[in-house]
Amino acid sequence: MAPAAFSTVARGLVAALARRGVDRIFCVAGESYLPVLDVLYDTPEIDVVTTRHEGSAAFMAVTDAKLTGRAGVCLVNRGPGAANASIGVHAAAQDAAPLLLLVGHVRRAQIGKDVFQELDCLQMFGRLAKGIWVLHDAGSAEEFVSRAVRAAESGTPGPAVLVLPEDVLGEPFAGDAGEEPRRREWAAPAETAVDDVELLLRTARRPLTLAGAGVTSPSGRAALRAFSETHVVPVCTANKRQSALDNRHPHYAGHLHNATPAGQLALLDRADLVLAVGTRLDDVTTRGGLFPAAPEPHQALVHVYPDEGRIGVVHRPALGLACDPVALLRALADRPGPPLRNEREAWARELHRYEAEKAVWRPVDAGDGIVFGEVVAALDRLTGGDVVVTVDSGVFTSWVYRYLRFGPRGTLLGVSSSAMGYGVPAAVAALLRGSDVPVVAFVGDGGFLMNGSELATAVARRLPLVVVLSNNGSYGTIRMAQEQEFPGRSIATDLVNPDFARMAEAYGALGLTASEPGDVEPALRHALAHDGPVLVEVKTSLSWISAYRRLDGGPASPLPVTS
Repeated sequence: MAPAAFSTVARGLVAALARRGVDRIFCVAGESYLPVLDVLYDTPEIDVVTTRHEGSAAFMAVTDAKLTGRAGVCLVNRGPGAANASIGVHAAAQDAAPLLLLVGHVRRAQIGKDVFQELDCLQMFGRLAKGIWVLHDAGSAEEFVSRAVRAAESGTPGPAVLVLPEDVLGEPFAGDAGEEPRRREWAAPAETAVDDVELLLRTARRPLTLAGAGVTSPSGRAALRAFSETHVVPVCTANKRQSALDNRHPHYAGHLHNATPAGQLALLDRADLVLAVGTRLDDVTTRGGLFPAAPEPHQALVHVYPDEGRIGVVHRPALGLACDPVALLRALADRPGPPLRNEREAWARELHRYEAEKAVWRPVDAGDGIVFGEVVAALDRLTGGDVVVTVDSGVFTSWVYRYLRFGPRGTLLGVSSSAMGYGVPAAVAALLRGSDVPVVAFVGDGGFLMNGSELATAVARRLPLVVVLSNNGSYGTIRMAQEQEFPGRSIATDLVNPDFARMAEAYGALGLTASEPGDVEPALRHALAHDGPVLVEVKTSLSWISAYRRLDGGPASPLPVTS
């Protein structure tokens, strides 16, 4: 094939990204990559999203990756820009999300000389990224883009970093346009592997599916439901994957996260077969190896994950399959279900009953503000669970996990690293992808003041973003831990906050405040009906700090009783 006409490295780089399906880039503009921005000016097929902080840009790219299954792209300046974006690189690594971080850099002759804003990305990201490439040679642009995207998306997905010295971007480039590269597909399960799983299922009396990120795509959710219904297998979900199955479905058995009640874990542990599909069986999901127990589970464990290197790392499976988990579920759904369904149906009812009873909201008069469960229960009533929710980090998320029951069109988006500042940028990214249901960001007063400035991006893009802000005047998660370990000696956790509703109005958004329980549902109705960005500040109880315990150590709402 004849080479393309002479161009520049910057133009070849952008063309290579476009051929690989990149249609959106999140950035904070930087002088080290001005040639790339200039090419993007003439590339309308790639939407350039201007953000207010590189950490936000990286979080948006991670969220975009979660929604598309392709590498999300973040473009940042050298030094401080790359350092700010590192929180998103860490989140992508912890979450197995494909991220491509493009970093403008100093000139090639300046590398290693400690010049203005130089940062050694090889050292900075060496233990986080799946691969790091520095584009020293103009002729390597196409190759390096290909290698970086492939690294981000293949095996266990994660972050890849491509460093762009500023003087190479304007050099002539006679690259080969080629055909649009084919994405690497996960391996299909062998027929014998499907037979092996079917045999284990046939002999199980209380099977359980543990569903992770690998089955949260629309096709994955459909396959998961079909398999569950065919074989009468209840489903619990990995950390922050709560929406993988309709939470009102009679086979939904709960969400494994850092506050899953001990009684519910014990109930799930009665399973005699666990089929872990699309999950790495990470530390938070398994509560540090409590369920499934590590290293030896209390039941037969089938671990299905595309990357062979992740199987058997912590848990010893009876059967480990390195293949496409969605393809496996589809293959199993085509096999006949159990001839006798009664016992399995009773097992599914028992698990679902616990989860359904746990999700019943009982109003509480706290005396020091609105108990946040009131807010989550109201959103559940108003949307029926058909809502895209992004969660920031904080103990307030326990109310979301407990009282919001995601429907068939609902989606939960969060990061396993529990990084503060994720919620608002993530919701902006979700809205930019388009949604036929409301998009709501749940944030705390601490997290909002980290990356809440992306409210300005929502205003600029005229996005119908709903931010629900829990204001209890505290870094609540840390305060709760302080009260457990050093009662009555809180320090560094009290917050003096602005008027968040007026702050939202200063950005050009609608600002609402809920100070009493009776304010909650009207405020949410107003917010959901509004055609632009809106922030609802909820004056929240500190004493009722989580859905499972009060600040004084006493229990919150009662939990179902298990046999």
